[in-house]
Amino acid sequence: MAFAELFTSVGSIIGSLVFIWAIFQQYFPFELRACFEKYSHRFVSFFYPYVQITFNEFTGEGFTRSEVYIAIQNYLTRNSSSEAKRLKADSMQSNQSLVLTMDDHEEIAEQYEGIKLWWSSGRIINKSQTISFHPATEDKRFFMLTFHRRYRDLIISQYLNHVLKEGKAIKVKNRQRKLFTNQDAQWSHVVFEHPATFKTLAMKPERKKEIMDDLIAFSQAEEFYKEIGRAWKRGYLLYGPPGTGKSTMIAAMANLLGYDIYDLELTSVKNNLELRRLLTEISSKSVVVIEDIDCSLDLTGQRTNKTEKGKKDIDKDPIKRMMMREISDTNPSEVTLSGLLNFIDGLWSACGGERLIVFTTNYVEKLDPALIRKGRMDKHIEMSFCGFEAFKVLAKNYLKIERHPLFSKIEKLISETAITPADVAEHLMPKAVSGDPRDCLESLIEALEELKEEEEERVKAEQNKKKEETC
Repeated sequence: MAFAELFTSVGSIIGSLVFIWAIFQQYFPFELRACFEKYSHRFVSFFYPYVQITFNEFTGEGFTRSEVYIAIQNYLTRNSSSEAKRLKADSMQSNQSLVLTMDDHEEIAEQYEGIKLWWSSGRIINKSQTISFHPATEDKRFFMLTFHRRYRDLIISQYLNHVLKEGKAIKVKNRQRKLFTNQDAQWSHVVFEHPATFKTLAMKPERKKEIMDDLIAFSQAEEFYKEIGRAWKRGYLLYGPPGTGKSTMIAAMANLLGYDIYDLELTSVKNNLELRRLLTEISSKSVVVIEDIDCSLDLTGQRTNKTEKGKKDIDKDPIKRMMMREISDTNPSEVTLSGLLNFIDGLWSACGGERLIVFTTNYVEKLDPALIRKGRMDKHIEMSFCGFEAFKVLAKNYLKIERHPLFSKIEKLISETAITPADVAEHLMPKAVSGDPRDCLESLIEALEELKEEEEERVKAEQNKKKEETC
């Protein structure tokens, strides 16, 4: 009976308060109500020891999604699956996995340096019947952070920066990466899905580790680059014969760091101004690639002499003048070496930040020394012919074997010949679904023996030629 009476009394009090509040809202002037709400909030906050910060989904007029909200959403995704009781599931862009996020009006707790704080998600439904061209902004979602007011300075100065940094890093890690190419002074892209990794790269393990350590150190050196006053970028020169894996190396670099790739075709760039415009549109966390740079433009060290001599010949010969006019029409690019150097390490190189610049060439000796000196191309990586260590990586990738009786013979032959990893991979490619590894290895041995015979015949021919010349 006592409980029933207590319940009845409490219900009566609540009903009375609701009635009084309804009368207050209905008949009292707006100014008086606003003043009452203002001072009531102050009264409550005087006794309420917690601070609340709200982060709305949309900024300004509600047309732009807040980057801060997105970063917090990514950050909270990490703890949502283990802490929250109600979750929302969505698929990633690749449709390979599910992403779990907090549902509306859900709350999770977190510890930061011994401080307990709470994140909650909210949603305000707009009940107005207005017609809008942006229906997504009608329902206002937000995140609210609650913490004790004695930790205000620590939360604002450290914790929020930590949340934003972690949230942006998660976004980069989970994003759908892209492969860009320039066309008509604009970038177009496709989804980047190249499967190459350093694990599958045919190269000596020590060399791979050296390159991986260098890349990871670069990606974590933002503060270091600021301290020494340099743009956060690094240049790589990949050189070697065709088929030695230069393009595969670029894909492995991008996959290791989670970067986008911008494949810059210099011959499609009209002039230095257009090159600069393309440069400013490149995002951070990207690999800028110029493949076969020795074939892209006239960037060799002999350009001055060729120009002076060529002008004299062209002035004398009308046929050459006509040929040069046709060449300039088909290849209208006016990008200069100075424009390219400014792109690499000039004033415009700092635009965007955190980028790798990679040049590839088959003939490194043809390039202008100013283009590939240290400080511009910081690391020179020779992609050479296939050695035995690289062969073992390919055998593991293609044949799923790490040892075989024929390996000793292959090791001897491969040290005596010059064969590219691409040629080795072609022989190791199984010719049937249930192919015998021995067949592939014997095919490779046969190819190596033929190369060895060709090399011996070439050496004998050169020796005979020298004997004839001395006689």
